[in-house]
Amino acid sequence: MSLLFKELDYRETPMGVLSLRRRRELSLDIDVYEIKLDDEYLMSSLFTFAEIELTRLGLAALSSDTLSSPGLDVVVGGLGLGYTAQTVLENPDVASLLVIDNLPEVIEWHQNGLLPLGEGLTSDARCSLQQGDFFARALAPTQGMNPDHPGRKHHAILLDVDHSPTNVLHPTHAAFYSRDGLEKLAGHLLPGGVFALWSNDLPDPVFQKTLDAVFATSEAHIVRFSHPVLDREDTNTVYVARLKDQG
Repeated sequence: MSLLFKELDYRETPMGVLSLRRRRELSLDIDVYEIKLDDEYLMSSLFTFAEIELTRLGLAALSSDTLSSPGLDVVVGGLGLGYTAQTVLENPDVASLLVIDNLPEVIEWHQNGLLPLGEGLTSDARCSLQQGDFFARALAPTQGMNPDHPGRKHHAILLDVDHSPTNVLHPTHAAFYSRDGLEKLAGHLLPGGVFALWSNDLPDPVFQKTLDAVFATSEAHIVRFSHPVLDREDTNTVYVARLKDQG
């Protein structure tokens, strides 16, 4: 049995104080890993269902023509505890995964084995963890999402960073959720490519209309899951939008 509480790392960052901690949840007899930015919780291993659904719903929306390609090229914005990325790698059709996170500390935690999924992510030859600003890359369509492969386009881009399109972690992220921002994001996708987004809030009709203006199809999935400690149901939203197929 582990210690009831341990702070595994504590860093001063440009965004605020970032901390990683592990605590024992006695009611479930498990260790819980949590990432905090100042006093705000960013991630908890108690709540991973929606992050997994982000990948499942996003990749499931790819067309049969896209799935018949030699191998899927996927980008994930936001590493966190790694559950979205791990679910991508569990898909046998995935040939490459680029995970972009603005906080080098989070990448280091995975590389140094401080998080349970770190070894699996860092040992998979298909997976690359890069420190960078996802939003800056997305809004620069001619440069591409991966500086090692300028202009490269992808089958799917999955994003789990902000709390919602209207509740962002940094003011500079807001432009991404506009029509212009999403059009630039779409420029990084192959024909038939998918953009999927996690949100803590219920579906936003205004954002849904913006997706509809840019993509051929879009849908807001309400993801329901039971709170593992409290006797209640929680909900998140996963937006899934797809470009039209070539031709």
